[in-house]
Amino acid sequence: MSGTPKSEFETRNAADPAFWDERFAQDFTPWDAHGVPAEFEAFAAALAPRPTLVPGCGNGWEAGWLHARGWPVTAIDFSAKAVASARRALGAAAVVVREADFFAFTPEPRCELIYERAFLCALPPALRESYAERVAALLPPGGLLAGYFYIGETRGGPPFAMPQADLDDLLGADFALLEDRPSASPLPIFSGGQERWQLWRRGP
Repeated sequence: MSGTPKSEFETRNAADPAFWDERFAQDFTPWDAHGVPAEFEAFAAALAPRPTLVPGCGNGWEAGWLHARGWPVTAIDFSAKAVASARRALGAAAVVVREADFFAFTPEPRCELIYERAFLCALPPALRESYAERVAALLPPGGLLAGYFYIGETRGGPPFAMPQADLDDLLGADFALLEDRPSASPLPIFSGGQERWQLWRRGP
């Protein structure tokens, strides 16, 4: 993601695993909270464990937290360096991490929750419709898409912000927005109150 001189990196295309490999190799991960957000803990603690997918997991702290509490969880990333980093970070929970492309991966059993944390905003805008189609295909009616969304008018990226109206258009055909509030502890890279906790439910 942005925040470091571009000359330090050779790869410019965020849709290329090499883009993220370079950043993990150089330990440049400003999207990493180095822990589990309190909002996510409270959200998950109120639910019965259910099959969960964490796409673009990075170091996968939330996946490790869920695994330790008996949740069936799969964390994926298409960057080999990110997967290696997550496996080092998560210790015994490393078993939940897989190298996979979100747009081609189908978890077993079928996921009932997809956790969004700096994944959609990492994707080039041209992939947003594919993201919406994929989360809708992966979740059954009543399934949940929950997490943090980067809302705003900021140009360039990653992270790539989008206005709320655009997100509503993107997800509204298949999901209903149940919760929307500012993140209680936004990451510095998501400045200006643009990081929001949202909960979407898959419609019939």
